[in-house]
Amino acid sequence: MATFLLIHGGWHGGWCWDKVKPLLEAKGHTVMAPDLPGHGEDKTPLSEITMDVYAQATADFAASASEPVIVVGHSMTGLSNSQAVEIAPDKFKAQVFVSAFLLSSGQCLLDQAQPDSENLVLRNLTFSEDQSTMTFNQDALKDALYNCCSDEDIEWAKSRLHAQASAPFATPVQLSEERWGSVPRYYISCLQDWAITPKSQKAMYTANPCEKVFEMDTDHSPFMSRPEELAEHLDSI
Repeated sequence: MATFLLIHGGWHGGWCWDKVKPLLEAKGHTVMAPDLPGHGEDKTPLSEITMDVYAQATADFAASASEPVIVVGHSMTGLSNSQAVEIAPDKFKAQVFVSAFLLSSGQCLLDQAQPDSENLVLRNLTFSEDQSTMTFNQDALKDALYNCCSDEDIEWAKSRLHAQASAPFATPVQLSEERWGSVPRYYISCLQDWAITPKSQKAMYTANPCEKVFEMDTDHSPFMSRPEELAEHLDSI
């Protein structure tokens, strides 16, 4: 059995794993699904949120476990998880990217997202006057993030989404093969994803090869649309 550290993506909180967590626990695993700073129930001001803040929090979550964890990152937090592994590689058994950004050292999220003209995220963001935070166009949420989810689940998620700090999107990761590269990587690719399109996902896991790539015929949010299948993939790692 393993200890899983499930890290939510942008705008979300630990709540997004509510369907997956009990499935993994039923298989005998220990599961942590915390809120990152500034998300969910955590009240850290968004003005204080940086990539390093996310990464250090994730490393601290991992350090609180009784054994090295399998860290699972969705979307944006593929990057902050990578940075956390760089900080404390001995605290991580494996790193899993669920339709997540898997970048090389020196790259930032926007380097990968901006050239992908088919993604529906960047065109549906509204920035605060000082550009420090972003909100998602509510009318675009289903098509961009939840196109395989039930209407009930979409409304449940909408009611919990919060504004997102902008800084982590423009911050390059700083990674080394000796530290980050020493922890095995796995990728779960979502083939109906319009937030990080399948071609973008493939480009990333091709540039940074993984132990295994799983494919799911679903949207950007398999924790809601296909929780049982997602839990099976995670259990097999």
